[in-house]
Order: sequence, then structure tokens, then C-alpha cells
Amino acid sequence: MTSSSDVRSPARTGAGLALRGATLGRPGAPVLDGVDLRVAPGEVLTVVGPSGCGKSTLLRTLAGLLSPLAGEVTQDAGPLTGPSADRALVFQEDALLPWRTLRANVELPLAIKGSSRSERRTQAESWLTRVGLTEQSRHLPHRVSGGQRQRAQLARALAGAPRAVLMDEPFGALDAQTRAGMQDLLVEVLHGTGATVVFVTHDVDEALFLGDRVALLGAGRLIAVRDVPRPRERAAHDDPARIALRRDVLTSLGS
Repeated sequence: MTSSSDVRSPARTGAGLALRGATLGRPGAPVLDGVDLRVAPGEVLTVVGPSGCGKSTLLRTLAGLLSPLAGEVTQDAGPLTGPSADRALVFQEDALLPWRTLRANVELPLAIKGSSRSERRTQAESWLTRVGLTEQSRHLPHRVSGGQRQRAQLARALAGAPRAVLMDEPFGALDAQTRAGMQDLLVEVLHGTGATVVFVTHDVDEALFLGDRVALLGAGRLIAVRDVPRPRERAAHDDPARIALRRDVLTSLGS
């Protein structure tokens, strides 16, 4: 999907994110307590756990949309005090603006950054090419499939060269084949961006395929963080180390 002539956003150093002794949730309704977690610059951390365990709350706290009830949340060792263009959010619902074409949607973060019209167009078209949407660039969101809308949302998130990408079950509504294709695409398009990724999912296999590490949430706390063996290949699901980790994760989550 890429070529040597593609225009790409320059690689940047990923953001280092951390929580220390953090209680997360809304006032009077804490969801997670005593969270100590560090996300290294440039790593992909996947987060798994049952419904209602606080996965989305953790993500929104890292996005700066929720303040911790106690403890601290930092980016690059400094306080994380609110939303920032350094951190892009990708949701399960594509959140594309329905009145803008796919290209205009991808141009949006570039417009917010003050890029020129020609630069916005060039970068947007490059990203749409990278995610396989060249022919759909002038379509409105309702004229393309759910998988194509998620491709466009991914292109929009990365076009602004964020230092962290926070993804809340972005492939959860897709069929199995489209979901696998989106997982492969995510790995491909992240290459060279330098971005840190926190990826929330219910799917343990998805977490183990995408993550450098996987964080396990449950019962109002962070249960554990596990390193994921490499290489990141579909065939690796038969690897004994991967099988053992999958069993460990499912046991830890009480599945």
C-alpha cells in the first residue's frame, strides 16, 4: 500500500506515559485504584480485561479527558493536565465528520496545526494511499464500509504526527476477516512513526498479536503487565511461549 514516493510525516519520539499510585474514575465513583504503570516511548501497550473494569477510563485519563482522583499521571515526566495534539484518540465508532469527505476528515488535524492547504492535501492523500483508500478519498463516510471508515480514522489520527495514539477497541465492531486486516494495517502504518500506542481490547489474541506488553485489568486494579514474545507474526500463535502467555493471561483474568 506504500511506495517510495509517499509523503510521510517525519518520525518523532514517542511520548513516555506513566501513572503512579493513581485512582481513576469520576468523583464519587472510582473505577481503578493504586495504578502504577509506565508506557515506554514508542512501545505498543495493549490493555485487556472484562467489561466495566476501567479500560476506557484508563485511556481517557491518559488522553487528558479525565483527571486522576489521586496519585499522578505524567507525560515525559511532566504533569499530564489535559488534552493535547501530542495524543490522538481512536474510538470503536469511527467519529468521522459525516459532512466531510474522507480526505477532508484526514486533513482536519493538519488544519488545526496550521498546515497550508497544499500541505494538508498532500499529507492527507499520502495517508489515504497508505491505508488503501486512494479511490475513496472524495467519498463521504456514509458511502464507504465500516472497515474503510476505520482506515480513514486511523489515517486521520496519524496524519497529525501525534507522539501517542490511544485506541479504544477500534476494531471491535468489525467482522473477523476485516479485523485481522486492520490489525495488520495498524502494524504496517505505525512503522517509522515513533508513536507510543495504548490499545484497549476485549480480545486476548488481538492484545498478544499487537502488543509489546499487555496490561491486565480486573477487580478495580491493575493485575499485572506481561511482556509479549516476538516475532509479531500470525503463525506465532502456535509458539509454545505464546501459548503459555495466553493461558497465563486468561487465568489471571479469571476466564
